Amino acid sequence: MSSGPPVPSADDLLVLLAVARTGRFTTAGDDLGVNHTTISRRIASLEKSLGGRVLAKAAGGWELTDLGRQALAAAERVEAAVQGLASDHSGDRLKGVVRLSATDGFSAYIAAPAGALIRRRHPDVSVEIVAVTRRASQQRSGLDIEIVVGKPEVHRAEAMWLADYTLGLYASRGYLAEHGEPETVHDLADHSLVYFVDSMLQVDELDLARRLTLSMRESVTATNVFVHVEATRAAAGIGLLPAFMADRHDDLVRVLPGKVEANLAYWLVTRPEGLRRPEVAAVIGALRETVDANRVSLGGGVARRSARAR
Repeated sequence: MSSGPPVPSADDLLVLLAVARTGRFTTAGDDLGVNHTTISRRIASLEKSLGGRVLAKAAGGWELTDLGRQALAAAERVEAAVQGLASDHSGDRLKGVVRLSATDGFSAYIAAPAGALIRRRHPDVSVEIVAVTRRASQQRSGLDIEIVVGKPEVHRAEAMWLADYTLGLYASRGYLAEHGEPETVHDLADHSLVYFVDSMLQVDELDLARRLTLSMRESVTATNVFVHVEATRAAAGIGLLPAFMADRHDDLVRVLPGKVEANLAYWLVTRPEGLRRPEVAAVIGALRETVDANRVSLGGGVARRSARAR
C-alpha cells in the first residue's frame, strides 16, 4: 500500500519563511539561531518533499519561485498556529526583528523616534535601521521596509507615500556677513554650494534638485546630509538642505525662500509577505504616527492615497 507523497516538514516551512523575509541564508540563520549550512539543508529537504525548487538565485539574494510562493502561504499558516499557541501564555505580544533602511535625515528624526515608540508598545520587537540614500532595491535586500525619496518603480512590492518635504537654500549668519546675501537667483553664481557628491548620487529626485543651483560651483560635498548641515553651519558655502533639518539651527538663515526650493516626497516600500507580519505592520504604523507628528516641519502636504507598484 502506497504511503503517499512525502509531507513537508513544518520546520522546513518555517525556514523557508525566514529566507523569504530576508532574501539571504545567513540572515535567516541569524534570525533562527542556526548556521548557513542548516538553512541550506532544510531548504533542500523542503524542495525534495515538494518535488521542485522553492527558491531561485537573484541579484539581491534569493527569490521565491511559484512553488515557493505556494509553500510560503502554508508556512505563514504554520507560524500563525505556533504564535497562536504562544499567545495563550504571553498575552498575544508581538516579537521579532524589523529591518528598515532610510535616508540619514529620515533615519534620525523619524525612524529613530518611531523605533522608540515601538519599544514602548512592544518590548519584544527590535528595530534595525540602516541609514543610506539610494533607490529602492529591485531584488531582496534583507530589509522589511525601505524609505526612499521619490516614487519608486518596484516589482512584487507595495509602494506607499509617506510625506512631502522641502529642500531649501540655507547659509550661516557668518557666511552671509562675509559674502553677502544673494537677492536674486542670478546672484547665486557668486556663491559656493554644499550638497551631495554629484558622481555618487543615486537618487534621481535629489539630482533634479541640484539643477536649481547649476550656476553655483561646488564647495564641500558629501554623501551624508548631516555633513551638509554642519559644513553649511561652518560657513563652507550655501547648503541645499532639508528644511526639517536646517530649521532646527538658529544660526542658519533661509536664502531666497520661495524662489529656490524643491518639493520632494518620502515613499515606503515593503513586500506583501512583510505586510502580513504583525510586527512589520506595527512599525509602519509607528512611522506614520511619527511622520504625522512632524508634518509641519517636514513641509506639510495633502494626504495622498497609497499606491501599489508592481
